[in-house]
Amino acid sequence: MTGSYDILIVGIGGQGTILASNILGESCLIEGRQVRGAETHGMAQRGGSVESHIRIDGQYGPLITPGQADLLISFDLLEALRYSHFLKKDGKIVVNRHLVLPTSVYTQKLAAPTEEEIIAALKNHALCLLDADRIATEAGSPLSQNVVMLGAASKWIPLKPETLLESVKRLVPKKTIEINAKAFGMGRAAGGKN
Repeated sequence: MTGSYDILIVGIGGQGTILASNILGESCLIEGRQVRGAETHGMAQRGGSVESHIRIDGQYGPLITPGQADLLISFDLLEALRYSHFLKKDGKIVVNRHLVLPTSVYTQKLAAPTEEEIIAALKNHALCLLDADRIATEAGSPLSQNVVMLGAASKWIPLKPETLLESVKRLVPKKTIEINAKAFGMGRAAGGKN
């Protein structure tokens, strides 16, 4: 592989976007790969937009420019739509079938796209769509949806699945290791179907 493999992870505050990017970074360190990353936080509260840039084997800065991401992992449909312009023409997008409408939709009485309209727009890309919230709940905790998403995306991430799982075990709270390991496996199985 030449150049970097660029992954953009997006979501809203409280969904575990930062932990997911830390898991990718830890996996790169385990495998001895160069990694560059940056996080941009929207509102400094639960519910604000969050984006994490991860550049595996990148030689230059940590930020991914629009049109250059190999993979977009989105924990929310609207965030996937908002950041889809970052994908390369042949990029892959892994999206949680979850929609959180911003407060402005209600306060300013704005029109919001429907779930179907968002999915139709995202189908311009190679799309893997899954219900990570349901899968995480089945694994033992709805809080593990970020790990479900990493599992689903692991098929396209140029790191070994066992390395990603080891990083999950190192970085999640000790009492949740079993749940998160199960969530990763279930996400990987779900991602393989798309």
